[in-house]
Amino acid sequence: MTPQRAARRAMVLTLSFDVAMAAIAMVMASILLWSSDAVSGPYSFLSAGLSTGFFIIAVVIGFLIRGVQKQVWRHMGWPDAVMMVQAVGLSGLIYLPVMLLLNGMLVAPWATFLVTTLLWMIFLFAGRMVALSRSTRTPLQIFSPISKSGQPVLLIGDADNCVTVLRRLQHSTQGAKVRVLGVVEIKGSDPGRAIRGVPIMGCMDDLGNVIDVLRVRYGQIPWLAVTGVARERSNMLQLLEIASTHGAEIMALGGDEAAQILAPLHPADLLARPERLLDIAPVRNIVRGASVLVTGGGGTIGAELTRQVAALEPDCLTIVDSSEFNLYSIDMALGALAPQLPVVSRLGDVRDMSRLTDIFQRAQPDLVIHAAALKHVPLMEHNICEAILTNVGGAVNAARAAVAVGARRFVFISTDKAVDPDNVMGATKRLAEIAVSRLAADSSMTASMVRFGNVLGSSGSVVPLFERQIAAGGPVTLTDPGVTRFFMTVEEASSLVLQAAALQAHEGDADLFVLDMGDPIAILQLAETMIRLKGLVPGVDIEIVTTGLRDGEKMHEALTYSHEQIRPTEVDGVNRVASPNGHGELFEKQLAALLEAAARRDRSEALRLLGVLVPEYGANRAERNRRQSA
Repeated sequence: MTPQRAARRAMVLTLSFDVAMAAIAMVMASILLWSSDAVSGPYSFLSAGLSTGFFIIAVVIGFLIRGVQKQVWRHMGWPDAVMMVQAVGLSGLIYLPVMLLLNGMLVAPWATFLVTTLLWMIFLFAGRMVALSRSTRTPLQIFSPISKSGQPVLLIGDADNCVTVLRRLQHSTQGAKVRVLGVVEIKGSDPGRAIRGVPIMGCMDDLGNVIDVLRVRYGQIPWLAVTGVARERSNMLQLLEIASTHGAEIMALGGDEAAQILAPLHPADLLARPERLLDIAPVRNIVRGASVLVTGGGGTIGAELTRQVAALEPDCLTIVDSSEFNLYSIDMALGALAPQLPVVSRLGDVRDMSRLTDIFQRAQPDLVIHAAALKHVPLMEHNICEAILTNVGGAVNAARAAVAVGARRFVFISTDKAVDPDNVMGATKRLAEIAVSRLAADSSMTASMVRFGNVLGSSGSVVPLFERQIAAGGPVTLTDPGVTRFFMTVEEASSLVLQAAALQAHEGDADLFVLDMGDPIAILQLAETMIRLKGLVPGVDIEIVTTGLRDGEKMHEALTYSHEQIRPTEVDGVNRVASPNGHGELFEKQLAALLEAAARRDRSEALRLLGVLVPEYGANRAERNRRQSA
């Protein structure tokens, strides 16, 4: 059966029930009155038949005019209740002239009409409340009103999620701020019907026409509120294209159980996969009551890490950062978020071993999360020695300080750019992975390395850049239209760090973890999507300009080397990577020589040694130099 036929069948059944209840109510009213002292004489079948027949005709006309047959019972709400009362009143108005004309042929017409109306209303609401109790367990929700004032909104999603949104709006202050004008179903399975009194206006193919009609009718363009399957990437791209063409603003509906909150789309809506969520139990076990230290704790990822750690009830949280402003900002934020938690903010550079030693000795951390790093690829190509000293020397210093104070766990944040690196930043991160794993192997400390893709919304990422360029009216600049990148949210990145710490179990082990990040996203598609999020048309309202790849940038990134083996862990979406480093006894001497060359700012020697310690980078650099000289 097609959706259209199923919808028509449901409407016929709804109208049939309502008409049948009207007939039963009329017959029962006649019998009750005749059996009481109110009416004397024998029961008149003629009177009962006439009154019932004409009343049914009036009911059919009144209910068809008000469209009560379009109601979906399992989604009933206050607007449906109001519609039914209006339909009953309209049916009564249609029946009254007939009743007056037949007055001489009817017995006690007014009393019969009033009792019939009362019984009929009881039957109508009882039937719908029974249906509600079977589907939602909350039959009384039919009496909860939704405001008819507020911001016009067009709800887009699947029926189950839409009814949940409408139901929650009835019980929240948000309901008074928005007015849901209609529902657009992704698949359009109930066309021409209504959900809790809100009409289903079509499917995604009809969205453009629906927006235009509502703009003319209400004098303004409604917000498009997306929920359920509408937030899947394939649907979002289609929705964004339609919305930008018609100048509509898209809002996301939060999943708050107490209320549905309308807010601008979160960067996670731009991912090509579901957002990964943290398995909190094992993480809480290692954080609760422990002393935790986070380097780079004032940065985008570091700050989110400290917020998540603070919520897990550590005994003490120490934050290290070289930026005074970042350190001040996160210190103030944690003071408001967790006022009872002892937070120690230390200003210091991870390059300074004596400062780190002092901080670690005072903190005595059980868990160390090393987030401090220099991450901007083109800048690091022109600041080679600084990248080496911070990304390699800083990681080694933090790991050695952690071993010295007996820290049980050490987590190092790496990057997908460490795989087959073509730039200094990626090479330094790969070298740091190797150095930290060797330090852990020679101690009782467990080490976890976590490879990230690009973090949406972090400082230096393309998302804030695109947002600024769009706000300025364009143009939006791309390095190359074919560039792709893996993306994750700040919350995902921070959750993965904590999850990796919890997955590490054996002393002296050093494991590498990556997130299953789905398919990479084309940067061009990301730029077009962000432009459409503002209700603008790419290439028309905002120009997109190609500037060419910058120093050290690659067209595509990878999460693992070809020789690395990936194994799933017990946590969905988190994989363990077997990554042999293959370095011999000369590694420590070569590493010391590299750091010494960087400290002397000997760029040539530092690059040579970096290529020796990270052979993949050395080979890529040699090939790049060959191409440039050819």
